[in-house]
Amino acid sequence: MKKISLLFLLFFTIISCAEPQVRKPLNAKKNSFLDGSVERNKDIIRRQQQKFKKIINQDTLLNYKPSASGFWYAYITTSKSRTLPKRGDLVEFNYKIEDLGGNVLYDEMELGRVKYLVDKEELLPALREAVKVLSVNEVATFLFPSYLCYGYQGDDEKVAINQPLRFTIKLISHSIKN
Repeated sequence: MKKISLLFLLFFTIISCAEPQVRKPLNAKKNSFLDGSVERNKDIIRRQQQKFKKIINQDTLLNYKPSASGFWYAYITTSKSRTLPKRGDLVEFNYKIEDLGGNVLYDEMELGRVKYLVDKEELLPALREAVKVLSVNEVATFLFPSYLCYGYQGDDEKVAINQPLRFTIKLISHSIKN
């Protein structure tokens, strides 16, 4: 019995001293898929920005400004007051959504008035960014890339997959919270 125990002990000692074997990933294609996905998304964004520039060049009535978030906006109606909403402020606005061809997808009546605590509630990223550049009674048009709107899923109704959109937004009220 001692010989069998000694033999097992010797066997396990030899096995435990062996060099660990390097394991290769099971899915070597994962990195190539992610790299391809990144390139596809960059291409989508590039094409959407080209569409925006074409629209901006054709629209001589409005003066579009770029944002740090990748959208463009132009004021239709401005206000003398330049008090912009900040985190925690309560705003109320209405808006409509169009495709880039000007076809109305959702009008103000369908969407209704929206009350929103800035950066404290869930809201479409496009709208979260847009209300921060508007003062009360200002109206602006926004050109949003798809990643700020409904992205690669669309809305399963009127907005297609990866569809850039034009929003027209009016800020109705703004209450400053401390």
